[in-house]
Amino acid sequence: MEHPPGGHGGQDQPAVGEGLPHCYRHPGRETGIRCTRCERPICPDCMISASVGFQCPDCVRQGSGTGRGPAAARPRTLAGGTVTSDPRLVTKVLIGINAAVFFAVLGVGENHLLIKRLDLIGAAFDPALGHSVGVADGEWYRLVTAMFLHQEIWHIAFNMMGLWWLGGPLEAALGRVRFLALYLLSGLAGSAFTYLIAAPNQGSLGASGAVFGLLGATVVLMRRMNYDLRPVLILLALNLLLTFTWSGIAWEAHVGGLVAGTVIAIGMVHAPRAHRTPVQSGTCALVLATTVAIVVLRTMSLTTGG
Repeated sequence: MEHPPGGHGGQDQPAVGEGLPHCYRHPGRETGIRCTRCERPICPDCMISASVGFQCPDCVRQGSGTGRGPAAARPRTLAGGTVTSDPRLVTKVLIGINAAVFFAVLGVGENHLLIKRLDLIGAAFDPALGHSVGVADGEWYRLVTAMFLHQEIWHIAFNMMGLWWLGGPLEAALGRVRFLALYLLSGLAGSAFTYLIAAPNQGSLGASGAVFGLLGATVVLMRRMNYDLRPVLILLALNLLLTFTWSGIAWEAHVGGLVAGTVIAIGMVHAPRAHRTPVQSGTCALVLATTVAIVVLRTMSLTTGG
């Protein structure tokens, strides 16, 4: 787009008594806002939030490397993620996947065939198949598929409400990629800890490990932002109370997810800006490596009879 002559600096200033300047992209609109970088007047339709003030579309494009000139400061989340127009997109997609798998389980039926094929189980003999099944028998995918698997309506309802309430603010604060890493690694850690502690033939399923990871991350984020921690700590205490008093709950997944989510969040929101990416990536890699080590050691123990 061509710019009007003299589009920078003082030539945009109106003469005394002429009123407000006009947006450089929409000449018919008066405005009192200027781009913090090039100082050209911009109307509300052209204003793009930056780390400080607003920038015009041209300066934002230059900052992303699609134009000429020095890079403009692009708006970022607290953890360094990209600010997006829909800060709940990943949260919505995750809820959609969980819901789709739930309805698939209902649709298949047949004595919970899909549950038997996808839930988290260490090692057990399946009479229908005539052989052993489980993570120890090479079905490592169960560590992931179990995270999206629910059987009762109340189970998925509680987990999805937790994902919605906790996921939105966390996704907005961390950015999409970091939030997705937090969710998946927390759920995977919960599965690994269940695999390590629970009986080999004990089945487990649900997104609770990932949701507890989000709960731990929320505590870290609120402390980082100096918010009142009492509400979220009360929520955490109530959930832990239910975890250890309500029968039929795989407490191992809750604890594993909570610990992993807390560690990952500390690395993400407290990483120094100058070394943000290495610290955040290193924290995620550490949690993943620990999770893999737990799975490998447990598998060796089960397969060798140790």
